[in-house]
Amino acid sequence: MTRPFESQVALVTGAASGIGAACAAAFASGGAEVWCADIDATGVGETVAHIRSTGAIAHPLALDVTDESQWENAVATVGNLNLVVHAAGISAGAPIVDMTLVEWRRVTAVNLDGSFLAMKYGVRALRERGGSITAIASASGIKAAPGAAAYSSSKAGVRMLARVVARECQTMGCAVRVNTVSPAGVRTPLWSGMPFFRDMVGQLGSEDAAYAALAAAPGGSRFATPEQIAAAVCYLASDAAAMITGTDLVIDDGYTI
Repeated sequence: MTRPFESQVALVTGAASGIGAACAAAFASGGAEVWCADIDATGVGETVAHIRSTGAIAHPLALDVTDESQWENAVATVGNLNLVVHAAGISAGAPIVDMTLVEWRRVTAVNLDGSFLAMKYGVRALRERGGSITAIASASGIKAAPGAAAYSSSKAGVRMLARVVARECQTMGCAVRVNTVSPAGVRTPLWSGMPFFRDMVGQLGSEDAAYAALAAAPGGSRFATPEQIAAAVCYLASDAAAMITGTDLVIDDGYTI
């Protein structure tokens, strides 16, 4: 079995569930020592326990990705970083006329401010020895969807932020690669927090039925698994992608075509 991340140290945010948990597990199976960061201590504990049960190395790390002082402490705690993945993200589905400023700021704080802090402190930690930073953006940052003003805007911002930071790293002469992954629908707990999805589950009888209905809707696409997205993140973080920086890898089953 190949272990592309042998002796490397990874920090993954949003590691309590979904894409973040899948990325943490994938890096660990590839040989990395993984720090699993989230504000959800219970979920992170489950992720860490799962990874350790496979014989790999993982540690829990409490982190509010919107808090700069916590980022400083997190990077200092982890030490010699090689890989950073910012997978923490939230959404709020509402038409612009109904969305409150509080909701808008909550989404952009986690998704965009969190990416800014991940890249700021990631570059600081990696610039002497090089490494990889990957942020989870979204196909919703490419293709507009009603009711997703905050989510789509924040994710579009993440895509451009990564390109700017990648260029800055080149200008500084440091070997830090910065990329994004933009999935369309992924089967994660994020959906259960959306009222319209809960309504669909109630009407159709199961989450599987709700996912199938969304995929079959005009302009829809199949839903990916978190593990499929994690595989793409691992590729971008690996030596196989050594020439790739400032790139957005779209994984959307043709949704944005």
